[in-house]
Amino acid sequence: MNYKGIIFDFNGTLYWDSAKHKEAWREFSKKLRGTPFSDDEMVKYMFGRTNEHIIKYAIGKQPTPEMVEKYGQEKEEFYRQMCLKDKENFHLAKGAERFLDYLKENNIPRTIATMSDWPNVDFYIKHFHLDKWFEIDKIVYSNGEIPGKPAPEIYQIAAKNLGLKPQDCVVIEDALSGIESARSAGIGKIIAICSEEPPELYKPLSCVSSIINDFDDIDRNIFKK
Repeated sequence: MNYKGIIFDFNGTLYWDSAKHKEAWREFSKKLRGTPFSDDEMVKYMFGRTNEHIIKYAIGKQPTPEMVEKYGQEKEEFYRQMCLKDKENFHLAKGAERFLDYLKENNIPRTIATMSDWPNVDFYIKHFHLDKWFEIDKIVYSNGEIPGKPAPEIYQIAAKNLGLKPQDCVVIEDALSGIESARSAGIGKIIAICSEEPPELYKPLSCVSSIINDFDDIDRNIFKK
């Protein structure tokens, strides 16, 4: 089957920053519950989730909106400062710019669906010049209304923003919750990218049609009519 458009997760996909989010959430989980998140907790309860969901898991109860705002913004500011300090790795993933150039040159509809909130999305737009490849108003992000992954809404909205049906879209994801979100949204082709996790994590997932190490691995023929 040939697909008409593509939707990218961002964190751990277009930008390989999972280690920074882990470090930031480890610091704040110590503040919230006295002990840092384990690696297993990170995979199951952090990646692809909203700050509210993560804080709720950490404290074991529904947090107040004020707590979500306070701890969420503290964590994100800490994370952004880590990004800026790590100049060597503060760039899009290997092959991403070449692939995005290909999509633009061939007029293939594309957008981003991320559970980052607007301050982080704005940070990425400015530093990675995302407006070179993406229409900013079509990017879907955590606005306080969209359920976090693995709920399907974020990918359904992203497909609608492209003027496409979910089954006509490709999604590239690294998080298990994001993959489940894309599957339940009815996305036609799901590609897992091994930015942080080994291929073995994704191989048992029947909804994942291919596994890549970077964006140079993507078969461009999936878009040809």
